[in-house]
Amino acid sequence: MNARQLEIFRAIMRDGSITAAANSLGISQPAVSKLLHHMESQLGYALFDRIGGRLVPTMEANLLFADADRVFREMEALKSLARDVGAQKIGLLRLGASLPVTYSVLPKALSAFRERQPEVKVHLHALPKREIAEALLLGDIDLAVTLSLIQAPTVRSEVLCEVPIVAVMRIDEPLAERAEIRPADLDGKTLISYGAHAEIGASMDGAFAAAGRQRDVAIQIASSVGAVPLVREGLGIALVDGLVAWEDFEGLVARPFLPRISMQAVAATNEARPASRFVQPFLTCLRTVLNGQRLR
Repeated sequence: MNARQLEIFRAIMRDGSITAAANSLGISQPAVSKLLHHMESQLGYALFDRIGGRLVPTMEANLLFADADRVFREMEALKSLARDVGAQKIGLLRLGASLPVTYSVLPKALSAFRERQPEVKVHLHALPKREIAEALLLGDIDLAVTLSLIQAPTVRSEVLCEVPIVAVMRIDEPLAERAEIRPADLDGKTLISYGAHAEIGASMDGAFAAAGRQRDVAIQIASSVGAVPLVREGLGIALVDGLVAWEDFEGLVARPFLPRISMQAVAATNEARPASRFVQPFLTCLRTVLNGQRLR
């Protein structure tokens, strides 16, 4: 039973006659009769008995109708979905984001995006940069948002903004009274930060060396949000990105670090893979949030 035959069978069962079915489908009565006869020939049994000029469904027809009606409704739903996808009303956006991005600007950007595209499903992968880069190259995500460039021949990157390094500390830390923090201020303090191997590591080491100090990282972290429980516990002061809204974490404050050292918020797509039509609308929302967020 093909889709057209299914439609004819359902219409006859619903409307009770070939004439009524033809009218509801907008085709001729002979065409409906011909299609019904062909369908019965293919099945090898009658679907309707002709009694007193009326069509009476056979037992076989009644057995088929419930599932036939369900299948028809599912086909109609699929057609509607296909139309909505074509009209950009519904779809899928797969995002890969580093943890600092996920814990800062991403929720607001997604909120704005979903207000405009409420039917679009979003798959968010909060991952380390190395895994985000791999997912982007494999085509598992449509857009990557990280705090450094993803270097690959097919990757196209856009620098969204500069993200300065800040010093995050407990509110009861004496240095919290200062408007800014310099390398010399951290003498004798336990330092929580990225390792020397990190992309920002060399710049941070250079800033300390220029001040005649050595950046001695006592607790090394891979992502800035990992510093939250450590600083809260009083384990040290963290030198991390300023993208995260650190004051939103109770008991913590952030102060600008000088000399100014910056990371970059970067959006990346893979030109070797088909692009989701929702990447650019989402990036518009993300840029708006970043432009409205004051970064020290």
